[in-house]
Amino acid sequence: MADKAKQLPKDAFEPLSDGAHLDNEKIAAPSLTFVKDSWRRLKKNKAAMISLYILIFLFVVSFGSALIPAFSSISTHPNLNNLPPRIPGIDIPGFNGTLVQGGVRVNAYTGAAANHYFWLGSDYLGRDLFARTLFGTRISLLIAVVATFFDLTIGVAYGIISGWIGGKVDTFMQRVIEILLSIPNLVVMILLLLVLKPGIPAIIIAIAFTSWINMARLVRAQTLELKSQEFVLAARSLGESSFKIAFKHLLPNLTSVIIINTMFTIPSAIFFEAFLSFIGIGVPAPAASLGTLISNGQKSFQFLPYQMWVPAIVLSLLMIAFNILGDGLRDAFDPKSRE
Repeated sequence: MADKAKQLPKDAFEPLSDGAHLDNEKIAAPSLTFVKDSWRRLKKNKAAMISLYILIFLFVVSFGSALIPAFSSISTHPNLNNLPPRIPGIDIPGFNGTLVQGGVRVNAYTGAAANHYFWLGSDYLGRDLFARTLFGTRISLLIAVVATFFDLTIGVAYGIISGWIGGKVDTFMQRVIEILLSIPNLVVMILLLLVLKPGIPAIIIAIAFTSWINMARLVRAQTLELKSQEFVLAARSLGESSFKIAFKHLLPNLTSVIIINTMFTIPSAIFFEAFLSFIGIGVPAPAASLGTLISNGQKSFQFLPYQMWVPAIVLSLLMIAFNILGDGLRDAFDPKSRE
C-alpha cells in the first residue's frame, strides 16, 4: 500500500479552485420549444420535406399563373385541337409535337400550328392543357383552403365546447354529429343542386356541411382528456373563466391534433371535388377542374393519352403529397405514435 501511495502525484489531493470543471455539469443540448423541436424532427423526414416542397411549388405556380395573361385567359382555337405536347428546344418523342398515326410518327404541328407551342398539348377545342391544368390545380388548392378554414373554425370550436361543457350539452351535440354523419356527402351535393347551380359555391357548402365532423370528434376526445389535467385544475383554482381556460390553455395543447387532422382532411376534400367534377355535377364548363380534365381526357385516352395523364398526375401528386406530409407531421408532433 505504501508503494502505491508513493506512485500518486503530489497534487492528487489538493482542493480544486472555485469554478473548476463547471463545464462538466453543463447541458450540451440546446433549449428548444415544442414547435422548434417538432420542426427539427420534421426536417429529418425526407419524404415529408419533399412533399412540403412539392405543395409549395404547386401553390406558387398555380396561383402565380393567375397573374400572367397567357395563362389566366384560356381561349379556344378549333384549328389547333388535339395537338400533342411541344416544348421549345426539346426533341424527345412525347414533347416535340409528334405523334404516331397509322404506325408512323408524324409532326402534328403543321400549317396553322407551325408557330405554336403547347407544353402539355391542347384539348378538343384547341385550349392549352397546361393553362387549364394550372386553373384546375388552383381550384383544388382553393378547396383545400376552404376545408382547412372550416376545420379550424367550426370543427375546433365545436369540439372544444362539446368536450369542455360536457353533460347534456355534450350528449346533444354528439347526437347532432351522428345525424350529420348518417347523410352521405353525395346526397348533400345532389340536394344542393336542386337549389344552387353546379359550381364552386355548391361544393363549398357541401364541404362546410360535413368536412369538420372528424375534427370536432378528435378535438372533443382530447378536450375530455386534458380538462382533468393539473394545469387546468390550477387555472380553475386561480379563478380563470371557462372561455379563457379553453382557448388559452387547452387550445395550445390541441395544436398537434388539429394540424395533423387538417392535413388528412385536405386530400379528402380535394378528391371529393374532383369526383363531383368527374361525374359532371361539380365545376361546370368552360371552367377547368382536375376532375373535369380527367373526365374529358378519358374519352380519347386510347388515341390521345396525354390529355388524361397530365391532370391525373397532378391530382395524384396533390393527394400523395398531403398524405405523406400528414404522416410526417404526425411523427414530428407525436414521436410515440411511431412505436
